Amino acid sequence: MERRRDNKGRILHDGEMQMKDGRYRFKYTSWDGKTKVVYSWRLNHNDRAPVGKKRTESLREMEKRIQADSFDHIVTNGGELTVLELVNKYVATRVGVKLSTKMGYRTVLNFLEKDEFGKRRIDLVRKSDAKIWLIKLQREKGKSYSQIHTIRGMLRPAFKLAVDDDLIRKNPFDFELVNVIVNDTVRRDALSPENERKFLKFIKEDRHFSRYYEGVYILFNTGMRISEFCGLTLSDIDFKKHYITVNHQLQKKAHVGYFIETTKTESGNRKIPMTPEVEACFKKIIENRKPPAVEPMVDGYTGFLYFDKNGSIMYSLHWDHYFKHIREKYNKIYKIQMPFVSPHICRHTYCSKMARSGMNPKTLQYLMGHSDISVTLNTYTHIGFEDAQKEIRMLKIV
Repeated sequence: MERRRDNKGRILHDGEMQMKDGRYRFKYTSWDGKTKVVYSWRLNHNDRAPVGKKRTESLREMEKRIQADSFDHIVTNGGELTVLELVNKYVATRVGVKLSTKMGYRTVLNFLEKDEFGKRRIDLVRKSDAKIWLIKLQREKGKSYSQIHTIRGMLRPAFKLAVDDDLIRKNPFDFELVNVIVNDTVRRDALSPENERKFLKFIKEDRHFSRYYEGVYILFNTGMRISEFCGLTLSDIDFKKHYITVNHQLQKKAHVGYFIETTKTESGNRKIPMTPEVEACFKKIIENRKPPAVEPMVDGYTGFLYFDKNGSIMYSLHWDHYFKHIREKYNKIYKIQMPFVSPHICRHTYCSKMARSGMNPKTLQYLMGHSDISVTLNTYTHIGFEDAQKEIRMLKIV
């Protein structure tokens, strides 16, 4: 039986043929039982592409990959999924996530819809491609380390899903981000005890900002997240047993409005003992509380502590602005400038104070609501030379 040949006299294998325009075609049965074809202007890797035609994989290189995929039960061509389609598939598997997490997913998906990388076929993405893309996001598109961390935070598990589904062999995003792009995140240090005293004293004595003194004092002396503090209601403060119940947080997003979420982690559910000073601050807040005629309710919660001049519940953005304006006013008056301070810096400061005082690390982990003690010790405790020097002096070396 005479074998089929191409126009160069080379014998063609089963499933191969050369078309009238010179292209080579290979027909095969895919993993799902469907008949599929691939095309190339080149039969093997030594052939040149015709003038004016793009050099792509040769037909027999494609065949080898298809056969290898079939042997390893890998879906050929990544099931033809694009990066965007894969991430959408991953998001579809994420049930029961918080609303804020869903909104984060949507932000990344919107970005991938506009970026060319989202259109790439997943099996054609190599680890070097992933790294170069992230580098370009930082250098050419001005994305911050935090933004890129969020994007990679979705792509890595999405590609892991593709590996688990036998769509690809390796996860191209399985690498340490810090080894690829520059971490440009600005370190936010805790305030020194002196600066904390100065900041609180300034607020207390300022005619305009003194109305926020109690709230700021509580943030510096409980370590609550600002969203947890804003979510507190009258029923969360127990003056008889002297503790605050923290089991939810207040959020607000554009196009959504106010909503209640559980704490950041399960460990966030906790009871924080109140010092007499913190308790006095809460009593004054409640005494000066001016809710609107009809108390607002958010997802079944009512009795919030602070309201703005329009009668809306104060949430994290309000406090971010207050801290910004307080610091700006302080620095206009005094030559020695107050460093960056925000509600989150209050949390850092509280944790550092408690660590410096010698509090048991596990107790501090509980009060901070951390699920992992390494976060308590490595991220939120800012210990410096003076602290080390003090510890050394206290040691009794035998």
